Amino acid sequence: MKSVLLLIIFTVVSCKSQQISPMNTPFLDIPKGAYLKDLNNELNPYIGAYKANFNSNEITLFITKQENKLEQTGQKNYYMDALIVKYIVKNLSGVILQDTQNNVTDIELYIIGTSPSKNAITFYYSGTNCSVGWGDIYLKKINATQISWEYHPDDIVTTADKCPPTLDTNIYLPETKDLIFTKQ
Repeated sequence: MKSVLLLIIFTVVSCKSQQISPMNTPFLDIPKGAYLKDLNNELNPYIGAYKANFNSNEITLFITKQENKLEQTGQKNYYMDALIVKYIVKNLSGVILQDTQNNVTDIELYIIGTSPSKNAITFYYSGTNCSVGWGDIYLKKINATQISWEYHPDDIVTTADKCPPTLDTNIYLPETKDLIFTKQ
């Protein structure tokens, strides 16, 4: 019993608590292993399913909140509360062109910053196959049921030596500004 009690005391004393910092802490100020927490619930208003039509396609966004998401960079690892976006793009006939709902790692779209004064958030998009279309996506909360979309891809082409020609490298997300998505 005495050894169990000593083990518990040692464990409690030796554990370092995780440093909690607010979202939007500048990258250079984030300590290794820190937790960027959504202290003001800035992310919650964006959670839900949203739809829009663009160039004869229907786009459905599924936005969820993941707490304590591990963010790994070459310089340091830390944790953050993040919005994760999965999506489905269908043509007018209902044929699915791209569906990332069950995609775990290949295509990512997640929050990298918020701007509460502008009701806006910034996402990093890893691009489709072979990273074609990677770039930034900006969402702005218009009201309780609508968000405005802006997408700027940084790379929209690839070559056969970088990417097998059998892979679909089409960018199905709308490359536009001020597209309105409506909450479902």
